This record gives sequence, structure tokens and C-alpha cells, in this order.
Amino acid sequence: MARNGGFYGNTYISPSYDYPYAQAEDGYDEDYPLVTRPAPRTRASRAERLAGYPDDVRSTGSVTASLPQDYGNGTGYDNSIDYAIAPQFQRQLVSYQGRERPGTIVVDTGNKFLYLVQGDGRAIRYGIGVGREGFEWSGRQTVSMKREWPSWRPPADMLRRRPDLPRFMEGGPDNPLGARALYLGSSLYRIHGTNEPHTIGQAVSSGCIRMLNDDVVDLYNRVKVGATVIVI
Repeated sequence: MARNGGFYGNTYISPSYDYPYAQAEDGYDEDYPLVTRPAPRTRASRAERLAGYPDDVRSTGSVTASLPQDYGNGTGYDNSIDYAIAPQFQRQLVSYQGRERPGTIVVDTGNKFLYLVQGDGRAIRYGIGVGREGFEWSGRQTVSMKREWPSWRPPADMLRRRPDLPRFMEGGPDNPLGARALYLGSSLYRIHGTNEPHTIGQAVSSGCIRMLNDDVVDLYNRVKVGATVIVI
């Protein structure tokens, strides 16, 4: 990726959505739009998943996405459609030329990537969704707390913008925060999962960093409380 003169220069090695899971250690988001019930799931064929991508880019995994039954203007979608995750947004091990210490999270909002620095010139790269126009931010935070299947309580500012939102929502597969959440400092921002996997690679949130549920579980199991998070 080319950013700030290539300081965070990362070159593609090979996509591998089957990159092994780690073992667990032991701003609020999503006012655009709120989806609280998943639709039936379908699976795209390999040809459909690769459609539109160069022949030298290989998809090594299928990600099944849930479609909302009622979305936006209420016209709905064809539930037979499957949102395949583009190869560049699948979890993969890449070369990494930054100066950060292993265990650091670097969020490249422009390119919609999150990097977990591994050391030895490598990082695990995940596709993400980021804040839409007017909700972008950058800076340095630390992971202050981790939660599995977090509950969701929209803050007052969000409720003023969206009075139709629930005041509280228990954690679960229909919750906009998804399967895991990493809380960033004392801010309202989180790195979390999503019940809208088709939004990965887009700028649609209120500033939180959203990930596929499989990916946020993987990240959650690798990252400790106190880890540095750099958002650029």
C-alpha cells in the first residue's frame, strides 16, 4: 500500500483465508443502517466469487454473508444473492515494512485494511469497514477492554440522529457489534464484528472499525488488553 511515501509499505504475498485461528487467552457504531435480523444464507460458486478479479488473484475461501430482508427504502433484496468477500479483504499473511512492535494494530482507513504486526517483516492483514464521510478519525489508542458478544447501547448523539434505534440490545448474532469487540481507550470507538458482512471494504460506520465475525474472533484471540492501536 502506498501511504505517506510508502512508510507502511506492504506487498501482497498470497491470500489465505484459511490462516489458522489463534487460541483464546483468557465510538459506538452502526447507525447506517441498523440491521437486527439476518436473512437466510446462501453460498456463491467459485466462478461467481472470482468474477471481476484478475486471473492472478486467487480466492482461497468462501465467506457467506447474510442479507437484510428489509433494508434502506424497504424494497428488500433478493435473498438468493451472496456477497462474496473480495480476495484483498480476506484475512492473509503479508510482508510488512513498518516500524511498529509486534502486537501493534495498525488501521489503514484509506485502504480499508487492519494490520496486526507479527515481527520479522510480516503482519496479518484483515479487511475492514470504516467511518463514512464526516466520521473519519485518526490517532493512537490502546485496547482498554475486550468483550465477547457485546451488548449495544447507542449514545445520546446517535439516538438524536436515529430515534428509531433501540435503547439497548443484548449481544448475539443480530447485534450490530457482532461476535467480539475491542474497546479503544476511553473513547466510544471499537474494533468489532458486524451483522452486515457485505459492508467490509466500505466507509459506512460512525467511526468504529468493523470486521467479519470470523476475523474479529481471530484478532480478539491474538490481542491483549493494553495493545497499541494506530489509526491512520
